[in-house]
Amino acid sequence: MTRSACSPLRPAATGASNRDIAAQLYLSPRTVGYHLYKAFPKLGITSRAEPAALT
Repeated sequence: MTRSACSPLRPAATGASNRDIAAQLYLSPRTVGYHLYKAFPKLGITSRAEPAALT
């Protein structure tokens, strides 16, 4: 996975919203959502709550 695809994962794991993550990374919330949408299946994650359980 690319760095840009991985960068939203850590804040998402802490429970941050797409809007919060976007503000931190200077991206649009829709871009953050897209990166998470593409990364979750690659990691075997089926819901947004799962990354928080992994940390």
